[in-house]
Amino acid sequence: MKTIYALLLLLVCSCHSNDKNITIPSENEVKAAIKKTMANQETAWNNHDLEGFMQGYWKNDSLRFFGSKGVTFGWDKTLSNYKNAYPTPNETGTLKFVITDISKIENGAYLVFGEYHLERNVGNANGIFTIVFKYINGHWKIIADMSC
Repeated sequence: MKTIYALLLLLVCSCHSNDKNITIPSENEVKAAIKKTMANQETAWNNHDLEGFMQGYWKNDSLRFFGSKGVTFGWDKTLSNYKNAYPTPNETGTLKFVITDISKIENGAYLVFGEYHLERNVGNANGIFTIVFKYINGHWKIIADMSC
């Protein structure tokens, strides 16, 4: 059994070391790209453009969103939940993210902690989030989001 684990480890390491064409951006570049993605989300949200807001998320059935109603799987279902919960500009209001930490998990994956502040006529909402970003097809995308 130990031999199988050793072979798997060797295979994983050799796959990473043989790919000479991957350019790994600096940590500062990654953090700037993640912040830009979230700034774009704020802009879209504040224009009641929920599809635009969702462009920061991985468009895949494996996307995970954990909120007050439990876990949602998939981009389409997450968008549908947003549309149901925020049907008009009165509900979306004005969103502001406060990013408190961006930490590397591994090459190609980062963890983001922060707060959201939503000002709106129907009542303000504030909370915290933990987001996992992954580098997919040349873009930083949210693959998991826990907001409460």
